[in-house]
Parts: sequence; C-alpha cells; structure tokens
Amino acid sequence: MAIFITSRFISTSIMKFLKAELMLYLFALGGFFSILGVMFIDGIWGLYCLILTSGFMSLMFPTIYGIALYGLKEESTLGAAGLVMAIVGGALMPPLQGIIIDQGEVFGMPAVNFSFILPLICFVAIAIYGYRAWKVLK
Repeated sequence: MAIFITSRFISTSIMKFLKAELMLYLFALGGFFSILGVMFIDGIWGLYCLILTSGFMSLMFPTIYGIALYGLKEESTLGAAGLVMAIVGGALMPPLQGIIIDQGEVFGMPAVNFSFILPLICFVAIAIYGYRAWKVLK
C-alpha cells in the first residue's frame, strides 16, 4: 500500500511534464514487464516484481477515468456511471485466477505463476488504450 500511495504522488507530479496518456501507456508497459517477472522469476525477486506491479497500477484508474471522460460534456454523467460500473468486471478476475490456480500446473509451470496471465492481458489492453489515446490526443 505504501508503494501504491508513493507511486500515486510521484506519477501525479511527473504529469506536469508528460501527458497523462503517455504516462498511462508507460505504466501499463511497466506493469506488463513486472507481471512477466512475477510469472518467470522465482523467489524474492518474483515477489519484488509483484510489489512493483502495485506501483504501476497506482496511476491507472484515475487516468483512464479522466481520458475516457475527456470531451463528453453533457454526456459525462452517463460516461462516468459506465466507467464505475465497469469496475465490476474486475470482480471477475480473482475467481478466474483462482480457477487457474486450482489446476496445479499449466503448460509445465506452476498454476499460481501462470494465473498471472490474466493481469498480463489486462496490462496489454491498457497499454493499447494509453498508446491510442496518446496518439489521438497529441
């Protein structure tokens, strides 16, 4: 939690110099690589990668929220409601990850490690969104 909060303050101050869309893209890439570390690095360094992921996630929701609502004007209330409801989709990830973990082993690797494929996919989607928003809103 301390890393999450510290990263939130640091990333907010960096936004004075870099566009939010670019920051979202860069943090999603950072999250992608830290999750790869969780999946493929054993021991304490894999754990450090998992903790580092929290730092990369700190920027995501408020930035996605702001980018998505940009320019909606009178429709921003409806857009905001849709974004808040989309959070419920995140409630599906823990049970899905648990189902994968229950398999014991997947493709020759421990299922616990492989289960992080789900957040990896999410980081790819966020990176694509951030990159596209950065290119469009330049």
